[in-house]
Amino acid sequence: MNSSSPLLTADRRTVLRGLAALPVLPLATAASSASAAPSAQALLAASDAVRNPDFPFGLTNTLTEYRNGQQTDSLTLAIVAKADPERGPFRSLVRFVAPARDAGKLMLYAGRDLWFFDPASQASIRLSPQQRLLGQASNGDVVTVNLSREHRAEWVAEEQITDGERRPRRCHRLRLQATVAEASYPLIELWVDAATSQPLKARYLAASGQLLKTAYFRRWQRQLGQERPTETVIIDGLDPGWVTVMRYSDWVQREVPDAWLQREYLPQFKP
Repeated sequence: MNSSSPLLTADRRTVLRGLAALPVLPLATAASSASAAPSAQALLAASDAVRNPDFPFGLTNTLTEYRNGQQTDSLTLAIVAKADPERGPFRSLVRFVAPARDAGKLMLYAGRDLWFFDPASQASIRLSPQQRLLGQASNGDVVTVNLSREHRAEWVAEEQITDGERRPRRCHRLRLQATVAEASYPLIELWVDAATSQPLKARYLAASGQLLKTAYFRRWQRQLGQERPTETVIIDGLDPGWVTVMRYSDWVQREVPDAWLQREYLPQFKP
């Protein structure tokens, strides 16, 4: 991308800056609706199914970082993923495509382990999902995960929010507590559309409760048989002018050989 990107128009900058302040209007409190509260874990699992196909697939993830509306960095990744048939979590192989200095590097998410492989050194090192990759996007944000397998969900309330495209949406608000140490975030607040189970907004929190960042899932398109978000806008918890946009394209159902998803195979991998 360059400075002529439509993301950098005045209207676009206004949208990105305004997302952080979108209102949340409570329709029902947890106390008044506890008897009618739906299964929080089932809602979370349904939202996972909206984000992730239940068959092997591939896509391109283009990340762009902005500071006060000006593009400062970008990264393009080619990702393939499939569910582990025995344990259930997804396994993902991430190949760095651009910029040229990073092309060919790999990141493997296998089970609870995240590995980075550099062809230049032929070495693989373990990474943390919480480690920042670009801007507000962490390693854990670009690999395919099932939140319902890493978090215990609690139903909080039914609320009306304004989504990332500034439309009113009736949602269930869930509070997610990590159940495994390897989870990307210890606490998440997630808003799931009450009618479609689409995840619309998430607030990622530190264990202390401090807001790390807010994400809006938007630009919904029919991909691989389901309406899925093709863009995620991530806003820093302290500086709303620091924004990272992840855009998903080139969705395809494909075979993903099990060998590709093994650490030992990384030096031999050919796309």
